[in-house]
Amino acid sequence: MRGPRPLTAALRDERVLALLWQAAVAALLVALVAYGTLGVLADMRAKNLVPGLGFLDQVAGFGIAEGPAYDETDTYARAFVVGLANTVRVSVAGIALATVVGLVAALSRLSGNPLAAGLAGAYIDVFRNTPLLVQLIFWYRGVVLRLPSVGDSIVVDGPAGPVAYLSQRGLAIPEAIAGAALRPWLAVVLVGGVAGWGVRRWRLREQARTGQPARGAALGMATWAAIAVGAWALAPGAPLRLDAPAMGRFGYASGTILSPEFAALLVGLTAYTGAFIAEVIRSGIQSVTRGQREAALAQGLSEAQVLRLVVLPQALRVIVPPLTSQYLNLTKNSSLALYIGYPDLFNVGNTIGNQTGQFVVVTMMIMAIYLGISVLTSVLMNAYNRRIRLVER
Repeated sequence: MRGPRPLTAALRDERVLALLWQAAVAALLVALVAYGTLGVLADMRAKNLVPGLGFLDQVAGFGIAEGPAYDETDTYARAFVVGLANTVRVSVAGIALATVVGLVAALSRLSGNPLAAGLAGAYIDVFRNTPLLVQLIFWYRGVVLRLPSVGDSIVVDGPAGPVAYLSQRGLAIPEAIAGAALRPWLAVVLVGGVAGWGVRRWRLREQARTGQPARGAALGMATWAAIAVGAWALAPGAPLRLDAPAMGRFGYASGTILSPEFAALLVGLTAYTGAFIAEVIRSGIQSVTRGQREAALAQGLSEAQVLRLVVLPQALRVIVPPLTSQYLNLTKNSSLALYIGYPDLFNVGNTIGNQTGQFVVVTMMIMAIYLGISVLTSVLMNAYNRRIRLVER
């Protein structure tokens, strides 16, 4: 009696069938991508557009209100760099502020104070359940643009005079101006940081050898601070000085001016993402068993010490992975700056696409840049997560 043919037997093999299905799906995806690409290229040829990056060397011809030094005669490549710098600036500031806001809101919601817990809960529920774009427009049109005019600016006074002005034109704060001794001072501070880290490592090794508390981190930080302060005092001139803002005839004459668009975007991203971070931190803290806290209190630690030394170090292992997602979301959500006029990467790229017609190339560049920022953020957060995770035997 003849057995099954080789082809029939192969088609009955589940592994072969799985490979055939995967090959078919892959071929379908390649065909769809090729069809779409050919259609886009045909449309660009019909409009006499040649896909490529040659347009980046052309003169931009449009202005950018804020960011690094830029002029209308600069190239599109320079405009991209300015837009990227503005995106990074608002994203880094937003991540730092949202983390602080989220931590405060989480601790308030977990506190035994009914008023603090109620206010924190209301803040989290409101900002988590309303669209970010609506919030940005509210902060920009309903708050920032309702501030006093430049002539009636809100003035924050210091010991030596005004240190900040707030109005519809934005926030004017002191500007840091580098001196000739800045680079040598930074080099000394870097060396001091290495020395402080070495002292900390040495004290921790002593703690492991003797079993006695070493206070390594505090000693290392003190060493670094002493070197930094000493180098500043011995420098021939001030490495860094602050130029206080001043009012001019038609606006602010000096200082660092944060535009109303930047302020509205930063506040909106901070408030929105901070509400999500608060829930991440709250869930991480609640993941630590009550026995840990009660044991620490029984040892005589205060509530603040229990939180800082016992609860948060254990909760971080639960907090960091979802916290990374919130940082990535904040960076990507900054692209909504287009709707309030802040010149971020997406806003500048949209202008370049309108002027050159290279929407496909520009969009791919923007996607690649956001992907790079997200990958870098993930790498840094994952490295920190690996450092704090529990090592199981």
